[in-house]
Amino acid sequence: MRIAVFGSTHQEKYLDGISLLFKTLSQFKVNLGIQEKFYRYLCCSIPEPPITADVITDDTFDADIAISLGGDGTFLRTAKCVSHKNIPILGINTGHLGYLTDAKMNEVETALNDIMNNRYKIERRTLLEVVTHDTERAIPEPFALNEVAILRQDTSSMISVETSVNNTYFTTYKGDGLIISTPTGSTAYNLSVGGPILDPTSQNIVLSPISPHSLTMRPLVLRDDAEIAIKAHSRADMFNVSIDGRSNPLPIGSVITIRKAPFTIKVIQSLRHSFINTLRDKLMWGTDVR
Repeated sequence: MRIAVFGSTHQEKYLDGISLLFKTLSQFKVNLGIQEKFYRYLCCSIPEPPITADVITDDTFDADIAISLGGDGTFLRTAKCVSHKNIPILGINTGHLGYLTDAKMNEVETALNDIMNNRYKIERRTLLEVVTHDTERAIPEPFALNEVAILRQDTSSMISVETSVNNTYFTTYKGDGLIISTPTGSTAYNLSVGGPILDPTSQNIVLSPISPHSLTMRPLVLRDDAEIAIKAHSRADMFNVSIDGRSNPLPIGSVITIRKAPFTIKVIQSLRHSFINTLRDKLMWGTDVR
């Protein structure tokens, strides 16, 4: 089995667990590849750096499984690296919340044993694709696992986001911007602006305005085969298209289309994993702190 490992370089509290992970992988005699930046970090941080068959420096690598060691940010970066390769991702949480990750560091041996013995399930997660209509300003990394956010730039004034759905004018959102979220991203930026939480495997997308200047502007859930066309208006010369936190400034008046990507992200989950348990345990759903 070929395994590619991606990780955060801020892992001081978890170095013993990371060493155990690589020792366990070596016992299974897997063909191991490690992202270059993470490998350099490990060589300086743990007494016995892992032996790797490949240091991953670009997107020419191949693997049967990718492991993400970190929090949700690391998971999103891993997803960006493997999105077009159809490689399933196992997320091991060494971050703060780790909503996207399935296993904790104290579950590493169990998780790897389950992988090697084919005791796991795979969830397919929808991605969004951003298409610009100006060939000179194509977005280099146009796929989002969490969300696409249309944001104002270089001004405190409102941005107006003219929005069409399936070639039909819908409305113009006036405020700080607009979030178009996947089900996976419904618990991220979308949640912070009052958007609904969706089951991550549902076939929907959410439009959630950011600080709307109207009481009639509320989040909207659409089918994920809807195409959203956006044209921004503002006093500034530019606006920002944020794709999973990656900023892409575009000139005011640019038209972009947001649609379901032609491929999905495959997320490895334990057979014991439950969306309801994740809501309760990680988001403290219904917890009474009185």
